[in-house]
Amino acid sequence: MASRNEDQRVRDAVRGHLRTRAFAEAEKVISFVLSDPGVQEARARVEAAEMQLGRELRTRLQPFQGRYERAVDGGDIDVLAGICAGKHGRWGRICVLDDGHETSMEEPHWGRNSEGQPIAWVGSAPDDW
Repeated sequence: MASRNEDQRVRDAVRGHLRTRAFAEAEKVISFVLSDPGVQEARARVEAAEMQLGRELRTRLQPFQGRYERAVDGGDIDVLAGICAGKHGRWGRICVLDDGHETSMEEPHWGRNSEGQPIAWVGSAPDDW
């Protein structure tokens, strides 16, 4: 007769296996959907619109980029703590506006993409997504 600890270990192992398998299946489905030509075309159009809006807002919002760069270079934690948490870190985007800008300033997220081009976007994703 198996002990309770053994039974719990087996249940935990099965749960872990099922979770790993579910994530692997989800990744396959996501990759399949993202590889669809229609999805790629839509993504390209969204990215073009985000870059256009980023360029349009650049004159007004560029000072925020400079402030962010100075804070990073100088390790100014107080400034960095007040900056928006919105980011698409996986795609090289970090919003450089003040926290709460979506409501107080009614601005989209704004910063630079991984190529250094100004970009504006709506929504956010965690770095590990």
